Amino acid sequence: MADRGLWVTWYDLGGGDREAHLAWLHGSYIPRMLARPGFLHAAHYANAGVPPVPHRRHTTDPSIPAGNDLILIFGAGSPHVFTRGWRSFATGAPSRLDEGLTAEDHRMLAMRRGARACILTEEAKSGGPEAGTREGLMLAPCIQIGSFNAEGCDEELLSWYGDWRFPALSRLPGCVAIRKLVASAGWARHAVLYEFASFEARAEHLPKLAALYPEEFAWTNRFTPKLLHAPHSPVVARRLWPAVK
Repeated sequence: MADRGLWVTWYDLGGGDREAHLAWLHGSYIPRMLARPGFLHAAHYANAGVPPVPHRRHTTDPSIPAGNDLILIFGAGSPHVFTRGWRSFATGAPSRLDEGLTAEDHRMLAMRRGARACILTEEAKSGGPEAGTREGLMLAPCIQIGSFNAEGCDEELLSWYGDWRFPALSRLPGCVAIRKLVASAGWARHAVLYEFASFEARAEHLPKLAALYPEEFAWTNRFTPKLLHAPHSPVVARRLWPAVK
């Protein structure tokens, strides 16, 4: 995979016509963004409403936007694609990417509430048993994405992923891929992206990790409370665009 840079935006939709917004996003905005130099792919997801994972701490900082109903992801060969000609990241997206937007584009973007953006760089990746189902660089029909700070335990985090989470997910039925990412811009130093062939495959197989790897899962239960997650992280989501066949 050549997409080592991801631009991820978590957000809710405010007042207005949701269907009109999605029609604009999928039919106009995303295709025009993909026409820009260096953009390789895009995917838009809706939060599947999976209950919060227990034993997770979440930031209570009111300055961190808490949107999570929808997740928009663009992929590029490098995170630099998203910041070339950078002027400001304060609005939730590099201002260069606002160039050429119409009044209608700005109206639709203004419907976002609680938008939080990160530009992420791939640290490590591994394919799962369903890796062969991927269509080009398109992200899978179901994802689980978490973003968090390690608060002084970065070495243990690196070991946790490298020593057992990557090996376990790479053998887990239904898994397309696992990626560990670090933030080049935006809140949260770390992120992880799990991809699954379907929402149902994730629901069936991911809970089996505790029984398959009891010692490692005990490590998980001791370690993950040390992390400080973004609001509502991790989020499980189903792909809206491109439509799942």
